[in-house]
Amino acid sequence: MAVAINGTNGITYNDGSLQPSAIGKNKIINGDMQIAQRATSVTGITSSSGTYSTMDRFQDIVRTVGTWTQTQDTDVPTGQGFATSLKMDCTTANGSLSADSWLRWQTQLEGFNCQPFKFGTANAESITLSFWVKSNKTGTYCIELYQTDSGRAISKSYTIDSANTYEKKELTFVGDTAGNISNDNGSGFIVTYWFAAGANYQSGTLQTSWGAITTANRAVGQVNLADSTSNYINITGIQLEANTTATPFENLQYGQQLALCQRYFQVIGGGKASAAIFGGDASSTSSVYTHIPLSGGSMRSSPTVTEEGSFNTFNISSRSFDYLNTMGISLRVSPSGAGRYYIELDSSDDKILLSSEL
Repeated sequence: MAVAINGTNGITYNDGSLQPSAIGKNKIINGDMQIAQRATSVTGITSSSGTYSTMDRFQDIVRTVGTWTQTQDTDVPTGQGFATSLKMDCTTANGSLSADSWLRWQTQLEGFNCQPFKFGTANAESITLSFWVKSNKTGTYCIELYQTDSGRAISKSYTIDSANTYEKKELTFVGDTAGNISNDNGSGFIVTYWFAAGANYQSGTLQTSWGAITTANRAVGQVNLADSTSNYINITGIQLEANTTATPFENLQYGQQLALCQRYFQVIGGGKASAAIFGGDASSTSSVYTHIPLSGGSMRSSPTVTEEGSFNTFNISSRSFDYLNTMGISLRVSPSGAGRYYIELDSSDDKILLSSEL
């Protein structure tokens, strides 16, 4: 079989198929919207300062722009290898935005993963963002990139030209020789999609060069997706790579994508009707501990642990989670008395949630 090798695009075979040139080139985790550990649909979204509602790694940020439903949708561009998209659907409209209104969602990149950009050096790489988008509302939409450590930002706009039709968009941003992204496990880079913006965020001139963030220049020209309950937007196939052009989307196996997401969020339970997570025999009421390893591997940082649902317990007076670290957590139980005790996650709604999100 004949092949053509290109340093940018990869290897092209004589049947037209292409093998990308790099593994891990896409710095966006879950860009194909496969993983939704929390939920596949959330309704009644009216206010959010950075909530992970459905899709892993994507936060919704909502302020005085009506009410929204967010779903993991099966409406995808035909023949592109995607099975799911993220959909925002307006259920209560706001056609007259306040000056500080906004509707946007964002994904944050860990500093460790941003070093191939070479920002802050003379060799700073240009980066290209590509994605598929569909909406009934045509017009101008804005993308903002923000370097958390240096406070520097850049924005670009794109146009949805045809209503109710998937279109592929490609935006290339020049590398920033002055910025700096720390090589650590903190937030190094934020990619923001704007869907609506009040006057405070578009009364200036769109900031198309890297520089200190200016509020009035963040989303100039942005249409108001909140102005009708007929409005929606679907996005999938998001890829951010160090390149001057967009290359084919890097498809990962489901398990690979899940593992990347579990560095930031993991769920224990919820998948079976009954699952005892801790039990034994106590000789007294003294506290006992069990270590729970994390099936999803090491997390970004020691997680915050919360419970969801109502666990079934027997002979237990109290419980808590202690000794949290990136590899596991400890469950401390105080039995009510000597004898058998246990904790069950006895329904699909009973979960232990571990978060080390950026």
